[in-house]
Amino acid sequence: MIKKQIFIFILRWAASSLGMYLCITWFGKITSTEAFSAPWVLYVAAGLIFSLVNSIVKPLLKMLALPLAILTMGISTLVINTAMVFFTIYILPGVEMSVLGAALSSVILSVINAILNLFI
Repeated sequence: MIKKQIFIFILRWAASSLGMYLCITWFGKITSTEAFSAPWVLYVAAGLIFSLVNSIVKPLLKMLALPLAILTMGISTLVINTAMVFFTIYILPGVEMSVLGAALSSVILSVINAILNLFI
């Protein structure tokens, strides 16, 4: 059971890394690569940070924002997803992204995660 959960987390991490690669190259800007030895390490770290933020912080925010989600008929979920991407970019050294870029990235990452959930 634990091996299956670890495998699913690694699969989500890989999908998040791919998604963060797409989002950072399309909507973001890498200001410095001094913190990472190779460019691909940046995207793997971004995927790991995003996976951890999605696993830990996002459920708590969704639970706290449940009345708002009911009131806005789910639109607040887009705001929460954008905040998760923006928080990930904020933690990641040497990467910048606008709020609009984070919003578009949250849509792309949501689609990637939805496709991954179909297979899991």
